[in-house]
Amino acid sequence: MKIVKAEIYRVEFPLKEPFIISYATYPNMPAVIVKLETDTGIFGYGEAVPDEHVTGEQVSGTYEILKNVLVPKILGQSPFDIEGIHHLMNAAIARNPAAKAAIDIACYDLMGKAAGQPVYNLIGGQAHEGLQYPKVLSIEAPEIMAGKAKRAMDQGFSSLKLKVGGSDSATDIARIYAVREAVGPSMPIRIDVNQGWKTVGHAVQTINQLADAHLTWIEQPIRMGDIRGLADVRRKTSTPIMADESVQTMEDVLEIIRLEAADYINIKLMKCGGIFPAIQMAKTAEAAGIIAQIGSMVESSVGSAAGYHAVMARRNIQSAELTGPLLFSEEIGNLDYQLPYVHLSGEPGLGIQVDESQLQKLTVASCIVEGEGRTDGQ
Repeated sequence: MKIVKAEIYRVEFPLKEPFIISYATYPNMPAVIVKLETDTGIFGYGEAVPDEHVTGEQVSGTYEILKNVLVPKILGQSPFDIEGIHHLMNAAIARNPAAKAAIDIACYDLMGKAAGQPVYNLIGGQAHEGLQYPKVLSIEAPEIMAGKAKRAMDQGFSSLKLKVGGSDSATDIARIYAVREAVGPSMPIRIDVNQGWKTVGHAVQTINQLADAHLTWIEQPIRMGDIRGLADVRRKTSTPIMADESVQTMEDVLEIIRLEAADYINIKLMKCGGIFPAIQMAKTAEAAGIIAQIGSMVESSVGSAAGYHAVMARRNIQSAELTGPLLFSEEIGNLDYQLPYVHLSGEPGLGIQVDESQLQKLTVASCIVEGEGRTDGQ
């Protein structure tokens, strides 16, 4: 079985409301969908959601790199040769993990469909009884976040993730305590600063004022890349620390382990290049006693399903925050969310159905790459 053709779609997923984090506000979510076809007539879907603030990728560049660099390199390859495919992609171009993740995910979808197995059975089996997801709250005024948190608890959510990291840490503190007061002492709350507190001193001072909020963990309080600084924050505070933007490569994981910089790491398929490297990173973290999570760049059902398969297959991946499909007003897949659980269908591959009419509707540019030639669409 060999990959003989790719269809590439640049899409925009409309959000129900703007998604606000410390470094950006998203009115909609741009992405690239890749559909790979084999000589046996099987189709596999992958997704890239680039983030210029984290990996340096933009959706237009990701589309062009897939069309002109990566897809031509992997035509003629077997999707089962996933390690070889990653070597080909890495030799063709450095970094660009979201673009590589789209191909990786599509290859796993193909492998699962060819084998008649869900992806998680190809990478470790069913390590969890069920998969839960938190309610994710964007940065807003304290009273608004508190009201949304209370509604989420009443709806049946079993945990909350709060986006903070605004320009004023005093307001962040007010946000967190307002939510804690609204939901009571037992609801698990994790916060994601998205690098917003920037320096070690600022982060330590702020975190130490949050001791009475009883947070599950604090995610990426300082700027990415400063792993030594993250280790300093961890030593000087008592709330568990999760590294996110600072975890993009295996080298980052090894440095976090060496410096004892985090209690948890947030692995994202879009940061590391897909399922294959994500599993390697999770295994490495497990050997060092660090718990992993699979996080989200706000993907559709395609990328979110891929992340949940990775979670399902590894006992050390103990949480997931893949809620993109719930944030969109229009989508292309049917990943099954039943609060507070997401259910993988058990069907071969990613186990989702892609609505081709919806894909066409949300597409702003597309092309076909096959053999030696390329046929551009829109």
